[in-house]
Amino acid sequence: MAKTPLFSLFHTISLISLLLIIQSPLATSHTLNPLPITLSVTDFGASGDGLRYDTAAIQSTIDACPDAGPCRVTFPAPGNYLTATVFLKSGVVLNVEPGATVLGGTRLEDYPKESSRWYVVLAENAMNVGIGGGGTVDGQAGKFVVREDPRKNVMVSWNQTGACSGDECRPRLIGFVGCNHVEVSNITLNHPAYWCLHMVRSNNIRIEDVGIYGDFNIPNNDGIDIEDSNNTIINRCHIDTGDDAICPKSSTSPVYNLTATNSWIRTKSSAIKLGSASWFDFKHFLFDNITILDSHRGLAFQIRDGGNVSDIIFSNINISTRYYDPLWWGRAEPIYVTTCPRDESSKEASISNILFINITANAENGIFLSGSKRGLLRNLRFINMNVTYRRFTSYKGGLWDYRPGCQGLVKHNTAGMMMEHIDGLEVKNVEMRWSNEQEQPEQWNNPLEFRPSTVNNVNFVNFNSGFYTNSKPSL
Repeated sequence: MAKTPLFSLFHTISLISLLLIIQSPLATSHTLNPLPITLSVTDFGASGDGLRYDTAAIQSTIDACPDAGPCRVTFPAPGNYLTATVFLKSGVVLNVEPGATVLGGTRLEDYPKESSRWYVVLAENAMNVGIGGGGTVDGQAGKFVVREDPRKNVMVSWNQTGACSGDECRPRLIGFVGCNHVEVSNITLNHPAYWCLHMVRSNNIRIEDVGIYGDFNIPNNDGIDIEDSNNTIINRCHIDTGDDAICPKSSTSPVYNLTATNSWIRTKSSAIKLGSASWFDFKHFLFDNITILDSHRGLAFQIRDGGNVSDIIFSNINISTRYYDPLWWGRAEPIYVTTCPRDESSKEASISNILFINITANAENGIFLSGSKRGLLRNLRFINMNVTYRRFTSYKGGLWDYRPGCQGLVKHNTAGMMMEHIDGLEVKNVEMRWSNEQEQPEQWNNPLEFRPSTVNNVNFVNFNSGFYTNSKPSL
């Protein structure tokens, strides 16, 4: 579909301005010495045989680095370096060579007493830290499986420690907590038992050329979680995992200035998800040139805790979504924008000024836009979109998925765009195509489904909906 010249100009200016806002703090960051000290963990006694723990040798190498660095701690190849938690300090970058692997320990005693510090690699209150080198960090998630289940594996839970509760008491893979100037690049992160790459209360972050590969049947193995952290760039990442792939969260403070570009994602949950931890605001995000394949949900907002969302752009994105087992949140929505209180004690928040432009989607379900009575969706724009709907799995449709909290799973008519509690919606140059094949499990060819009393200020320009036959969309 042709783009309007004025809007294209406005869009280009907006993207450039936002990129400048996001990247400027990184451009002025402290420059590392181009000739850092290099220390090898094998010189400090690491065996790299994958059987004996190399924790003491690795930590001794890190501790031998000069205060504030710069220092490169190298893991030579070939080698499998089994370790309990190791702690980075300022100026230290781990350099895992191609052919070398850092293996996370699987025993409870391998991790600190506090569950908040359960990581294989952890940096706390450090500057100019990171990890790279072309090698691999592996969390050995398979050893945390209590029982394999075709719907969702049952996992180890260390809640008997009292450090945490529920079924998510497992170690994360890599964490940067309270850090400034973080770089994670040219590294493969495999088999996290829980969240994979976690940025917490950190600032000026670059994540580039990172591959994340998690078991598709392991719950909670998120790819990248940006929690209470700001000025983040994610670029050229490949994420293939069971749970949310890129997930900003605001637990203790706002999250702003995040850009993610040129990446590939597959997940049994949401490819990009804002929330569900959303106590504080999200603002100034850009997601551009991203491919989402065979995911349970594409672009998602799960705002449940009172934090507002504004000024978010999704552009040049190809999406394919499909149903998986209902145990996993998501019902194959290519776009999912929701705000509702998690429970009776939660505040209602608004989502405003959201732009979706140049989006192509093949999906088993429609676009779901759901505000709440005191938490409206405002000024949503869908420009230049082509959406194809076709059922091809046997999972049950006809459900609106509000999880977590809110109304849970609700039986409801399915449509191309499902809407409630909206004030300000622009749909321009959007085409919906519907399969007319006989094997469709239910009729669901209604382009729009909404309660008129809750949806106001709607503008449709060049909106088309129709059947197609004898052509199955590529997925």
